[in-house]
Amino acid sequence: MASAPAIPKGSLVLVTGCNGYIGSNVVDQFLEAGYRVRGTTRSTSKVQGLSALWEKKFGPGQFEVATVGDMSEEGVFDEAVKGVSAVVHVASILTFDPDPNKVIPQVLAGMKGILNSAANEPSVKRFVATSSSTAASAPIPGKKFHMGTDTWNQSDIDKAWAPPPIKEDRAWAVYGASKAQGEKLIWEFVKEKKPHFVVNTVLPNCNFGTILDKNLSASTGDFARSLFKGEKQTLPPQYFIDVQDNARLHVAAAINADVQNERLYAFATPFNWNDVLRIYRRLRPDQKFIDDYQDDEKDRDISTVANERALELLKGMGRPGWTTLEESLKNNIEGM
Repeated sequence: MASAPAIPKGSLVLVTGCNGYIGSNVVDQFLEAGYRVRGTTRSTSKVQGLSALWEKKFGPGQFEVATVGDMSEEGVFDEAVKGVSAVVHVASILTFDPDPNKVIPQVLAGMKGILNSAANEPSVKRFVATSSSTAASAPIPGKKFHMGTDTWNQSDIDKAWAPPPIKEDRAWAVYGASKAQGEKLIWEFVKEKKPHFVVNTVLPNCNFGTILDKNLSASTGDFARSLFKGEKQTLPPQYFIDVQDNARLHVAAAINADVQNERLYAFATPFNWNDVLRIYRRLRPDQKFIDDYQDDEKDRDISTVANERALELLKGMGRPGWTTLEESLKNNIEGM
């Protein structure tokens, strides 16, 4: 990076949801970059394997755990933010409940709560939130459209809050709406409160790649492993991002002084499940996999996205570019 880091190495960074697939890789990349990390979790037992891994890899005293129960409770992050230079809010509600009233108000309360806790802590210089590709748009295979810095997923917001009956097929719309409304709340907070810290958001698409603790749920990383084991997946074609590239972008958003009030699209390249199957057959030529899906060429994400800034930041961190889908999937199925 050309300029001095916004927070010096050795600073303490708070990462919420540190035992999640993305959260654990975010912690890993901050430790790799020379920062100390305080990670929040609902249950310390879930972090034991990761804590041991990080102590072995980075030495004692670099990672500590803080227990945070219900994120929607007012003031629940007040203790966790004390003395930190940056807050990286990764945790979210992933129940995929189709009832918006059981998801969105809690997500918004949690986001508002951690922003207020950060605003009341003078040490905080940077705030990074994990948003989602679905804050901008749900995947729409076969349709040409562009996602830019001002693109919002109003369609899922409308679907999520449509009148009853509430059916199971509303679950993804509720998730997308929670991400869109959650990120909108962040930027409204910045505009109205003018906090003393810089705010950035990262919008990742489907994450594949390294699973640091295979005993824990790995979200979309588990989807790739399930397909490897022969279980057909239904996630529609969209872009992917290697989970470590995603984590590196969270680090860049926190420590790069030039990144201020930006939405970073963590989108590498589009994929569909046939692409994944072809790669698996190359990686494991002696293994039998399920047959290809139908309509391979028609079933594509042909949208475009303003991901140039994210790629520029990755290269600024010494990376040659996006991690390829093949390399990411190779890491994803390691040990299988």
